[in-house]
Amino acid sequence: MATATPAVDQAAFFEWLCRMGDNCLILGHRVSEWCGHSPVLEEDIALANTALDLIGQTQLWLGLAGDVEGKGRSADALAYLRDAAQFRNALLVERPNGDFGNTLMRQFLFDAWHMEMLRALQGSTDARVAEIAAKAAKEVAYHLERSADLVIRLGDGTEESHARMQKALDTLWPYTGELFQSDAVDQAMVAAGIAPKLEDLKAAWDRSIAEVLAEATLSVPGTSFQHKGGKTGRHTEALGFILADMQFLQRAYPGGTW
Repeated sequence: MATATPAVDQAAFFEWLCRMGDNCLILGHRVSEWCGHSPVLEEDIALANTALDLIGQTQLWLGLAGDVEGKGRSADALAYLRDAAQFRNALLVERPNGDFGNTLMRQFLFDAWHMEMLRALQGSTDARVAEIAAKAAKEVAYHLERSADLVIRLGDGTEESHARMQKALDTLWPYTGELFQSDAVDQAMVAAGIAPKLEDLKAAWDRSIAEVLAEATLSVPGTSFQHKGGKTGRHTEALGFILADMQFLQRAYPGGTW
């Protein structure tokens, strides 16, 4: 297997890999919270499978992050032994589930971005990144197809389902701006040919979003905000609740295996 691109700053590469892995990890855990609680059995199974896909992708991204860091930390160590301030996920994926419509809208907005990112990463100069992206893209293509279909069906459904989907969109839309905000880490990945410019993903994302929302008879909200002061240390209390649940066993029984 190919080694890391020698021209890239390894600390920046590690940071970027954590961002990719943390997005999958936190959203995967959020989606898993529906297990046994979904409106119908079919959706319960579908959401559980989506969560499993995302956790599997987490293992690949954080596993590579551990290799790049070179300190002997495994994917499990990075997932379970970091505190909230050390996580690098986008705020969108840690937003509470809310009702079923809110969960689906969050999934759709992220899926549309995730798909464009993975398509671009398949041309990465780092073969390991390209391999992970190629594998993950097959799963995320299904995630996007499913979330888009359900957004359309509920948005263009009953008066109540339409109202709930519009409310979910209005609530979550402000968090989408961060997905296209670059910093020094992103710029280092672009310079090394590892990742695309985040800004370059937006046009395709906009088209995908607009097409689905139009069919769902939902109105695109106003402009989204971007976080100031970089991408670190800007999580909400929601992440703390996720980690308290997700990391309980490892914190209670350090080093335990099952």
